[in-house]
Formats: sequence, C-alpha cells, structure tokens
Amino acid sequence: MTQIPNTAVVETVRFRLKPGVSDADFIALSQASAGFIAACDGFIERRLSKADDGTWTDCALWRDMHSAQAAASQFPAQGFAAQLMGAMHEGSETMTHAALMWHM
Repeated sequence: MTQIPNTAVVETVRFRLKPGVSDADFIALSQASAGFIAACDGFIERRLSKADDGTWTDCALWRDMHSAQAAASQFPAQGFAAQLMGAMHEGSETMTHAALMWHM
C-alpha cells in the first residue's frame, strides 16, 4: 500500500462530456495525459469514474497543495489539454483541491 503523507491533497474535477463524445474516446484522451501527470512532482495516484447520471469525476491525489496547484497551472499548456478539455461540456466543469483528512 502507498504511504500517504499527512499533507496530501485531493484534486477533484467533475464534468459532463459534450454530446457525441464517447466514453472510449474520452478515456483515450485522458490516457494521453497520463505521462504528464505521472511525471509531476508530488503525484501519488489518479482515478477516473463515471456516475449513472453521466457525471464524470477525475480524482488525483497529490503529496501537498503546492504540488497539486503547480500541476493544475501547467496542465492547460500541455499538447493534449485542448482536446481533452474540449471534450467536456462547457460550463459543467468544477475543480477543487481539498486536504485529505482520512485514508483507508
């Protein structure tokens, strides 16, 4: 099991896809960002899920707030970002960074 530091931060991005974007297409777009995310200082893990109502959640765990915010600020400049973000229904996206209070 991964050792989670007591400074860990959970980044949560919730959104819906644009009409016509398939689940498989979006997963492939997300996978294109994996190399960048994994190479970011402080990255621990990432999960992508979809609820029955069509809401997607991209959740990443970071060592600390500085690491989470640094990655978030660099993300839009990456080559894959425009296409990935363009697949999301405009205005449906929310992103939060929150201190991890308990982990099991």
